[in-house]
Order: sequence, then structure tokens, then C-alpha cells
Amino acid sequence: MPDLSGIVKAYDIRGVVGEQLDAALVRDFGAAFALLIKPEAPAVVIGHDMRDSSPELSAAFADGVTSQGLDVVTIGLASTDQLYFASGSLNLPGAMFTASHNPSKYNGIKMCRAGASPVGQDTGLAEIRDTVEQGVPAFEGQRGTVSERDVLSDYAAYLRNLVDLSGSRLLKVVVDAGNGMGGHTVPTVFEGLPIEIVPMYFELDGTFPNHEANPLDPANIVDLQAKVREVGADAGLAFDGDADRCFVVDERGEPVSPSAITALVAVRELAKEPGGTVIHNLITSKGVPEIVAEHGGKPVRTRVGHSFIKAEMARTGAIFGGEHSAHYYFRDFWRADTGMLAALHVLAALGEQNGPLSTLTQDFSRYAASGEINSTVGDQVARMLAVKDAYAGKSGVEIDELDGLTVQLPGGAWFNLRPSNTEPLLRLNVEAADRAAVEALTAEVLAIVRA
Repeated sequence: MPDLSGIVKAYDIRGVVGEQLDAALVRDFGAAFALLIKPEAPAVVIGHDMRDSSPELSAAFADGVTSQGLDVVTIGLASTDQLYFASGSLNLPGAMFTASHNPSKYNGIKMCRAGASPVGQDTGLAEIRDTVEQGVPAFEGQRGTVSERDVLSDYAAYLRNLVDLSGSRLLKVVVDAGNGMGGHTVPTVFEGLPIEIVPMYFELDGTFPNHEANPLDPANIVDLQAKVREVGADAGLAFDGDADRCFVVDERGEPVSPSAITALVAVRELAKEPGGTVIHNLITSKGVPEIVAEHGGKPVRTRVGHSFIKAEMARTGAIFGGEHSAHYYFRDFWRADTGMLAALHVLAALGEQNGPLSTLTQDFSRYAASGEINSTVGDQVARMLAVKDAYAGKSGVEIDELDGLTVQLPGGAWFNLRPSNTEPLLRLNVEAADRAAVEALTAEVLAIVRA
């Protein structure tokens, strides 16, 4: 039996095309997915990004699905949140072919049940892997059919209906699509809005000729920052490869932290539904739950990862959720993540008043943070224990292990240390009152981690 553990991740399937993923294997994944969801739905909706391998692989997946008697609805080129829209609005399970921000040699499959409900290791992905490893059973009945459907305009109209920009002043906004799917969706979503787009790298190109489509890496927003300053824009937006994440820079070209965006959008959602629940993962700034509570909302803390966020949103009926990685989840979008909707909220908030974005977001940026710092270690467990031992028992220190190790220190500073699930890494995030305190605590923790 093949061992697929290297490409079947916690939330998706991802690997190097031609080495770990090919059409024959993807066809088996499609058939296994059909077996999983056959009792629930008559068809599967499939979309794909602009990578060279995506059309062939998505067609192979469709062949696998129809081989098990289910129909397929293809939506062609799409962002991941556009696929979620199709899954939600059509009430069908879905599959999106993308490797997000990974280099061009990679591709992958993100799957969901009807209503954009996630499929992860504990919700079907492990079962799909086992089915493929053991051999997909043949289906003797009639094959399913394949039809095409264009949902881009409906997706755009749905988003515009959720955020009212009718009262906004005209905004000049630089958008860096990174040669990814933002170049496909942004022109249609922003059409007719009081927004002058200054486009960067809108040409769909899965080789990413200008920079990696990962806006959380500071190196990849340098061009955007420069262009915002050059043209005197009100804001800048950067999307990742499959355009489900959006990163924001202000009129000075300075990054706005995803925690500040989470807090800003949460306040807007709470204005529509006072007393609502807002989910935040444990690496977002502690300013997020503070601001949510101050505006009458109920903050709920979760582990990192979209499956945990979505499950907690379903359990609590939360109206919104945000992560430090610039994933933003909306109850009104089937609890799925959409950076595009978060971007519209930011632009609406900016356009409703006359001040600059830096002033608007200042109220939502209360603390200094390190960002995620990775350390390669030989023994993740041993280094985690060493850090825990160094702080356990100290006066006023609180420790919890909801996700990795979170240490709250007297005076308000805190850090989280988490092991990577796929690499020999420990990931450190630190927050404190100011930059000097962040740097001091970071150095203190890293001295133990890297000893």
C-alpha cells in the first residue's frame, strides 16, 4: 500500500506535482471523496487556481468523482473563498485545487462538505487517505455527469451585499494580487464601488514571477509598500495565491497587523449584532478579546487552525472569527474564511470617515508583537519542556497548554510556543507593551529553545 501521510496534511492534501501528486493519484482521491460524501449529496463542485498543473489535476479529480456515480459542477478558475461560496450557495460538497502560497512545483486539494463545512483529518480526510491507500473499490453503476457553472458574478454580488460602501468617499487602493487568484476576483468584486484600483501583478501566473504569493512574509509586500507611497494611496491590499487571505498596509505603507484587522471587523460585526460571539485564536493579540468585550461582545479563544475556528463558530453561533495568519471567518459566509470580505470591511470603515487608515487602526493596535519566529530543533518535546520548566512556579506566571505552551507573565506580556506538525520546528509568538519588552522576552525564550 502507498504511504500518503506525507501529502495528506491536517486540513488538505498538498505535494510536489510529478513526484508526490499526479493525475492517477488525484483521480483516486476524487473517487474516495465521492465515497465519503455520497450519502449526503448528489454532486461535487470543483474549482482551481492558476497553477499550470491545476486544470489537469482538477479534471482527474472530477473523473474520480463521476466514476463513483456522482455528478460534478465545475466553476473553473476560482479563489478558494469563491469555491466556498459555490459550496455554500449551491449546498454541495466542494474541492479546490490550490497550494495557496507554496512555490509553483506544488499543488493540493482543499475539500469541504455541503455548506463549506471543512474536511480535515478528523472529519473525513483520514478516511479518504485510508481508502486510497487500500484501493478504491470499483462502482458498477452509471457514471456521473460534468457540467460547468460561472459563479464569479454571484460571488461578487453576495460579498457586496454584506458590506455597504454606498456612503464611502472615493478611495485609492493598491492591490497586489501576487499573480494569484486575486487578479481574477478583485476586478469583479470591486466593480461599481467607490474605489480606484491601482493593480499590481494581476496577470494569472502560477510560476509567481514577481514574488511569492505569501503576504505574511515581509519580503513579499515590499513592492506594495513602495507603490502605496508612490501613488499616495489610501491603503494597500495583498492577497495570497488562492486569494483567501488578505494583508493590509496603511497609507504610509506600514503593515496593519491581522489582529488589528480582526478587532476592527469584529467591532463592525458587533454593531450589526450586539452581544455576539467572536472567535480568536490564541496567537492573536490580547487586544482582540479586550476590544470585543469593550464593545459588548463575547470573545472565545481557540487553538490555531481553521477546523478549530469553524467548529467553535458552529458550537457558539459566533458571528466572526479571526486568526493571526490573516484568515477571517464570517457566519454570513457559511463560517468560511474570506479575506475579500474582510478587505471590504476595512475599506468601508476607512471610507466612512475622513482620517487616514493609520489613525483608524491605531485604536485596534494596543501592543507590540514579535510575529512568528521559527527555530529548528532536534527534539520538540524536550525543548518545550525546558521552556515550561523555566517559567513554571514563578510568581504570577500562568501557563496553559491549549495549543502548545502559552505563558502569561506578570505585567501583561505573554508568549506562545508551538511545535510544527510537519517540520522539526518550534514556532514562537511574543507580545508585550512595547518593542523593547518584546525583544527582551523573545531573546529570553529563544535562548532556552535554541540551547
